[in-house]
Amino acid sequence: MQAYYEIEIDIPNEFVALQPVNEIEHDIRLSYALWLFKNAKVTLSKAAELAAMDIYAFIAECKKSEVPVMNMTKAELLEELAGMNRR
Repeated sequence: MQAYYEIEIDIPNEFVALQPVNEIEHDIRLSYALWLFKNAKVTLSKAAELAAMDIYAFIAECKKSEVPVMNMTKAELLEELAGMNRR
């Protein structure tokens, strides 16, 4: 069983009135998951889990936010693929 921590954030009423609370919660979770993933603090699957999204939806959010999903240069990727073809 996984433990959970509740974090409380004070947001002025004028900002909460801009959208429903559940959307604010989703946006905060997504933003934090993107930050953690971008800074290599968690894996792609863990970030997607935190954002309460499937991995494909999270990858789409990464693309929208310009967060690279793969940390490889084009040359490194081509070299990796070439090595796979030799096996």
